[in-house]
Amino acid sequence: MTRIDAHHHFWTFDPVCHAWIDESMHPLRRDFGPDNLAPLLQQHGIGGTVLVQVEQTEAETRHFLDLAETYSFIQGVVGWVDLRAPDIERRLEVFAAYDKLKGFRHIVQSEPADFLLDPAFQRGIGHLDAFGFTYDLLVVPRHLPAAIRLVAAFPEQRFVLDHLAKPLMQAQVMEPWAMQIRELAAHPNVWCKISGLITEADHTAWTPADITPYLDVAFNAFGTDRLLFGSDWPVCLLAGTYAQVVELVETYLQGRPEEERAAVFGQNAMAFYEL
Repeated sequence: MTRIDAHHHFWTFDPVCHAWIDESMHPLRRDFGPDNLAPLLQQHGIGGTVLVQVEQTEAETRHFLDLAETYSFIQGVVGWVDLRAPDIERRLEVFAAYDKLKGFRHIVQSEPADFLLDPAFQRGIGHLDAFGFTYDLLVVPRHLPAAIRLVAAFPEQRFVLDHLAKPLMQAQVMEPWAMQIRELAAHPNVWCKISGLITEADHTAWTPADITPYLDVAFNAFGTDRLLFGSDWPVCLLAGTYAQVVELVETYLQGRPEEERAAVFGQNAMAFYEL
């Protein structure tokens, strides 16, 4: 079984470019690259990864593709392209030449609640499937109604929800998030990453018990055949270690059949991203 980390990042820290990494995120205000992650992957028996965009620039996408050529453990890249660009089809044609470029993402969590319904954005989404590209949904709960409409409008497009849509875990709010997750999961073209969860809980005092109810919703909604493990490293370092993120999911899966554990920890990522 090849274990896959389906969601992590790299960056060369720049306070202007990475303005979202403010002083409250001091541990992240430095460079993180392949040589920092490689020992952690080896320690936890993870043979491959999916490197996910941080900056909304095509230059970063190309840089990540260069890294993927140098570091074989990077089996897939989720990049960024301006999906609202009038020449989006031409841009996708250029990117389609890169075997390790698997899909795209936009930082929708910083956008208005109805951003996913923008006609220009949806036009761009409409071109992805023809090139075999996936789309990562980085949203927060206020975007879920629009996300549900988006995935329904493009039933042939493969979507994956990042970080369970960042539920309001610190306040232990479940609804309407849980209902909307179930509604999203009812669409078979949507998958979901078990990632970014410890940073939605209390950074200094979280316990697995705080996160389990949200995992229950995800597993009940998507089943073990549409869930992907992701570390969200290095962002996870705000609330814990790489080992703690792996252990959280391993512990949750204890007692389940080996094929289900293998699916969540690798096979689903390989299938979704065609690694």
